Amino acid sequence: MSLAGTIGPDSFKIGSRRLGRAYLRTKVQVLFDFLVGFWIFTGCLVFVEPSPYEVSFLLVLPFAFLAGMGVYRSTLGLLAMFVAFIPFALISAFQARVLSITDEITFVIVTAFLLLTSYFVANYVAEQTARRMRLVMNAYTAAALISAVIGTLAYLGLMPSADTFLLYGRAKAMFNDPNVFGPFLILPAMYALQRVLLGTSRKAFWAGAVYMVLFIGVFASFSRAAWGHFAFSSLIVLVLCFWLEARAHEKVRIMILSLVGLGMLAVALGGLLSIPSVNRLFETRAASQNYDSGETGRFGRQGYAWELAIANPLGIGPREFSFMRVSELPHNVYVNVLHAYGWGGGAVYYLLVILTLWRGIASLTKPSPYRLMMIPLVATYTMLVGESAIIDSDHWRHYFLLVGLIWGVASAINHGKRDPVPRYAMLI
Repeated sequence: MSLAGTIGPDSFKIGSRRLGRAYLRTKVQVLFDFLVGFWIFTGCLVFVEPSPYEVSFLLVLPFAFLAGMGVYRSTLGLLAMFVAFIPFALISAFQARVLSITDEITFVIVTAFLLLTSYFVANYVAEQTARRMRLVMNAYTAAALISAVIGTLAYLGLMPSADTFLLYGRAKAMFNDPNVFGPFLILPAMYALQRVLLGTSRKAFWAGAVYMVLFIGVFASFSRAAWGHFAFSSLIVLVLCFWLEARAHEKVRIMILSLVGLGMLAVALGGLLSIPSVNRLFETRAASQNYDSGETGRFGRQGYAWELAIANPLGIGPREFSFMRVSELPHNVYVNVLHAYGWGGGAVYYLLVILTLWRGIASLTKPSPYRLMMIPLVATYTMLVGESAIIDSDHWRHYFLLVGLIWGVASAINHGKRDPVPRYAMLI
């Protein structure tokens, strides 16, 4: 065959079309990544319903198809739980006796939507994991820092319209509740702590500043659960970095930094407590609360809630509990899901928690460059699972984001490269 026979006018047309499609696909992927970052950032704007988080996710979905985002077999468990959850939840919604069916189904739709975001995020970070995890966490960290600064300044009365960002004298920033605001700040704080422990001196300095700002924000929320969550997640990150990733000279550095860091946190805490109003609220929050004890207190009504859940296998409908013997929810997500979604929907939720913990912890046992990304995720999620026993977390957007990130990074660890990679490439 002659050369003229292999390259003709049609060949140039075909090549031009392929180049055009490739160029368009590149532009769509850039826009797709931007929209994902914007969506993650809007996770701190939840003072209206539907929030910008829901609206922006609806913009992300069509671009996921246009950009050709992959769907991975290792994340199908999340999709299966999403599909299995819906019929049980809808059946429970129709058991409602006080609230309207429309309100109940709306609650179920929100939960299903959040499960869908977990599945999306898992597939998103399973591919191009290092780059996309960095994009997600940069957007999340920016949202957390802005929230922490606004919440802290509002609490200290150093900004206009400060009361807008407070509830019961506690910082809530642009959230509806301080008990959501505080935990929202913890995941980016754990990534910052990891950079302090294992990063270069310059990165460690700026990461330490980020960690301190987020620590003060968590403190200003005056959420006792968030305080404990922050402290124990930090301890888990420190132990796992020391045990799994630190070299010999870095272990010495970690021990020294731990002592210095504790001293700096103590100084920051002492400075805050030197403000009389802060000290009074701290003493109030640190003491035992009246609503924790008694038959209608937090733990008393949880006992009644479990009895009610066992007696109603189909559920009683979301939020119906507060119209029964007591007027407040039990603040325990593990019994709430039985009320809201019945035994079947509750079992799916329990399975979600168990499998997410298993995938995260099992991934830590496998040497992989991506293990550095998993350490803060496991440290945060483990404590969040415990915190959910005393607080309602079933509609926390960052909870389901965290679930998706664990499944996605676990996929990368199980199926991705295991060759040595420079640490700076994996430290987010």
